[in-house]
Amino acid sequence: MKNMKILMTAFIAGLGLLSFTTAAHDKNKMQKETVSKVKGYEVGDEAADFKLKNIDGKMISLSDFKTAKGFIVIFTCNHCPYAKKYEDRIIELDKKYKNQGYPVIAINPNDPNVQPEDGYKEMIDRARQKGFTFPYLVDEGQKVYPQYGATKTPHVFVLQKEKGKNIVKYIGAIDNNYDNPNDVSEYYAQDAVNALIKGEPMKMTKTVAIGCTIKVKK
Repeated sequence: MKNMKILMTAFIAGLGLLSFTTAAHDKNKMQKETVSKVKGYEVGDEAADFKLKNIDGKMISLSDFKTAKGFIVIFTCNHCPYAKKYEDRIIELDKKYKNQGYPVIAINPNDPNVQPEDGYKEMIDRARQKGFTFPYLVDEGQKVYPQYGATKTPHVFVLQKEKGKNIVKYIGAIDNNYDNPNDVSEYYAQDAVNALIKGEPMKMTKTVAIGCTIKVKK
């Protein structure tokens, strides 16, 4: 009888260990799958088109820009201090390169339920206040930013049209000093676009984006 109790105890403990091991395996599997889903683009990848709502209510796609040679896609938002610091510089990028075939396309990836300052109405107000010269799109359902692999606001992806495809050429930060534009010594995004326009090799194809984390619904 005593031996039977010992065997039963060992059996139950074994089931518990098996359950724990299976749960751990499933959790690790889910984590790996999640990582693979949000990995996003690398330099040289083709960026898929999207259809997102602009602050004027119109739906915007990259394919709408028939004469564009490429794009400066920037994931940004209203509330982030880093994004605010870069707003004037983003406007300048658009003014400088739009007529040369590389317009800025800004996308707000944040969930407004997590960060109310990044709601659609707030986007409209911010764009008017700052005088945005570019589309400011809302990533409703947060479907686009994971495709790109954006993790910060701001996060830049410079694309170039090649045989009808939008190829990623640069990923990362706008420049090397978010706090003060007068102290910038490396103009990453600007240098990338200049290289594409001139048909020259890029000095940098990838840098670390500095900014706020993207606010995702839990």
